[in-house]
Amino acid sequence: MIGLNLVYLVAGTTFLAFAVLGASGRRWSNAAFHLLLAISLLLGDVIGDLGNGLLVIALIAVAASGGMRARRTDDIVAVPPRGSWLFAPALIVPVTALIGTLVFKQIPSIIDPKQATLVALTVGVLFALATCYAWLRPAPAAPFREGLRLMDDIGWAAVLPQMLASLGAVFAISGVGEVVGGIAGQAIPQGSLIGAVIGYGLGMALFTMVMGNAFAAFPVMAAAIGLPLLVQAHGADPARVAAIGMLAGFCGTLMTPMAANFNLVPAALLDLKDRSGVIKAQTPTALPLLVFNILLLWLVIR
Repeated sequence: MIGLNLVYLVAGTTFLAFAVLGASGRRWSNAAFHLLLAISLLLGDVIGDLGNGLLVIALIAVAASGGMRARRTDDIVAVPPRGSWLFAPALIVPVTALIGTLVFKQIPSIIDPKQATLVALTVGVLFALATCYAWLRPAPAAPFREGLRLMDDIGWAAVLPQMLASLGAVFAISGVGEVVGGIAGQAIPQGSLIGAVIGYGLGMALFTMVMGNAFAAFPVMAAAIGLPLLVQAHGADPARVAAIGMLAGFCGTLMTPMAANFNLVPAALLDLKDRSGVIKAQTPTALPLLVFNILLLWLVIR
């Protein structure tokens, strides 16, 4: 059955190509970082928990060494003018992901229904890459060189979402959600729907700001408030609670430096004088959106 095995294979092969290209350019720290990521994606099931733990420590050691560096701007590959049509391959990815998700769920014997969206997204990326090869006729390694340039510019922050999501899972397993739920239970009036909704929405935003990622905050707040107070006590639809809760969490993402890959990396890539400029620009939008999401959640439950 096709599922995450395809996603890991494509991602792992890509990072392996990055490692080879980095080594060929004598960028040893960058190559080591990408090689470790490739091993985790391609051989994660083989090396076991201890091996993956050691691999994470090695990743941190490479990132903390200070040896990773961005490439020069003169390494950029020139592309003949194509006008607005250059955006066409980028649009292939979401279109394929949408259509593929709907189609793949109808063939559960071939595609894992739980991973249909990720499989469709991966197929979309491969389809877009094949389209670029056929249309633009680049050198075989050109897409990977450009991908490596972007990854080198982002640096270690590229793996921050995965690390923070793992942190959220660790928090959930260790019972942080139950502790937060106990505190929330004392703060929220008994049987108050609006209190539970506000606590859930604000909690998602605040935990996201602390942890840097809504995926990390969700397991904690779902265990603390979402499931016991909204779903079980008030009969809310779990899908709506999860979806709107994540949107509330994304509002927190817009307002925190912990979301380095969203807020600090763009400031660095654009060479902004104010490294907090992205956060300052996003906050006036994030706060009204948070209020709207809390109100929306209350309306769909009541």
